[in-house]
Amino acid sequence: MSIATVPPPPASSPNGAPGRTRLVEVVVPVYNEQRVLAESIRRLHGYLTRDFPYGFRITIADNASTDDTWAIAGELARELPNVHALHLDEKGRGRALRRAWGESEADVVSYMDVDLSTDLDAFLPLVAPLLTGHSDLAIGTRLATTSNVVRGPKREFISRAYNLLLRSLMGARFSDAQCGFKAGRTEIVRALLPIVEDQEWFFDTELLLLAERHGLRIHEVPVDWVDDPDSRVDIVRTATDDLRGMWRVTRKTLSGAVRLPVPARVQQARLPAGMARQLPSFAVIGAISTVAYLALFWLLRAAMPAVAANAVALLVTAIANTAANRRFTFGVTGASGALRHQIEGLAAFLIGLALTTGILALLPATASRGAELVGVIVANGAATLARFLLLRVWVFNPRREAR
Repeated sequence: MSIATVPPPPASSPNGAPGRTRLVEVVVPVYNEQRVLAESIRRLHGYLTRDFPYGFRITIADNASTDDTWAIAGELARELPNVHALHLDEKGRGRALRRAWGESEADVVSYMDVDLSTDLDAFLPLVAPLLTGHSDLAIGTRLATTSNVVRGPKREFISRAYNLLLRSLMGARFSDAQCGFKAGRTEIVRALLPIVEDQEWFFDTELLLLAERHGLRIHEVPVDWVDDPDSRVDIVRTATDDLRGMWRVTRKTLSGAVRLPVPARVQQARLPAGMARQLPSFAVIGAISTVAYLALFWLLRAAMPAVAANAVALLVTAIANTAANRRFTFGVTGASGALRHQIEGLAAFLIGLALTTGILALLPATASRGAELVGVIVANGAATLARFLLLRVWVFNPRREAR
């Protein structure tokens, strides 16, 4: 299917009113959620019945719960009209969404977290541009200036660091990949599902990255959001899986494994002069530097505090990184200006030091060395964009070198 030329949904009913001619499916993935399931589904059903001007269907997608979640889901499906319960034998939010969205007959498919942390008044603005055909996918964002978010500083930092990493390393233009409040036109979603590999938490981020890389339009809605203090997400494991997923999407894109039709406006886009040659070299040097930094941090951590080990490891690899990029990425040879380049390159070192020290400071004193390692990986990745931009537009800018 050519997902770039999918026709928009049918027009509204003849009298001009939105009516109930369109169908929106809301998938609620659940795993051991007997604590909140019944209350949340009743609240969601009440909102859609009372305030939503389109036809709807709620699907409770139970992915291998071991408590009474599946029994409660069945009772709700029998009790409430337009509520359906779906059971999967394996865990994974992505697996549940893939199954429910792939089988849906609705015009628009969506999902939201079972705790309903996102205020439901944002749901109509989320799906409206999809029903009109204006946009292909839509996401709620907690990071817009007009969003109203209540959550602790640790989760706030982790969320912003993760999304900064996506924007800096992956070139993502959407602002909040992790918000559990997303929707898409069913035709678009079905065309993307076969190329999305992840079955768990990275599923929707991977879908968004692949969609954006092929010129699809992603609509964002600022949301009001209140953190669930009882959330059981394993942050360290999720961060590790997300990094692995980012690498997989990058590898797949660079290798040309993804063969979706690309709109002409995307084909005509060009990278700034020289960047197409510089990026691969910078990426290879960055990967080697990151491995060296992590190995050095791990070794030094056995003999000194985490903050000191981080500073020493970062300084040593930053000096080597600047020297390697000077020679191979930006083609500057000879001793002239080498000291100045190293001094100016320390600006990128200070950014990386601030980010990695900040994330280490947020970790509890009892955090394992493995948790510290994941933290500095995320923060170091976020500093990579700043390093490349500083080196390109300031340290090794050809106009400066010509003077």
